Amino acid sequence: MLETAALIGAAGDVLHWHAPVGRTVVSLPDSRALWETMWELRDQLVGVAHTHPGVGAPAPSGTDLTTFDACELGLGVRLRWWIATGDQLRCFVWRGPYSLDYERVPLLVEQPPWLDELRARSGFTPDGPGVAKSITENLTP
Repeated sequence: MLETAALIGAAGDVLHWHAPVGRTVVSLPDSRALWETMWELRDQLVGVAHTHPGVGAPAPSGTDLTTFDACELGLGVRLRWWIATGDQLRCFVWRGPYSLDYERVPLLVEQPPWLDELRARSGFTPDGPGVAKSITENLTP
């Protein structure tokens, strides 16, 4: 499993997939190209979805929160921030008053059309996280 992101448009469509070289299980590298894409699509962009490893209830990390804040400040708009694990999806938005005060909000759609592909591009499979599974299968005791 490798962290993957998608820029989401107002119709629930994926405007851009982001799976750069250098991504890991727990992070995406800083990317000027992604920022430029966000800037170019800012009039259509309503949110960003990304994956977290494993299963269970996702929550934003400290790095996620500072990234959310910086992107919104740069774009001048508030976005929705979806985080998906292998079995759950949650959405977060800024509620303030402080810059990193993001709260979970109800999903507008329980199964967004992009969710399965986001997980697949991350290496999740119906049987579990495929990339991580294949790596561990190749390890010798």
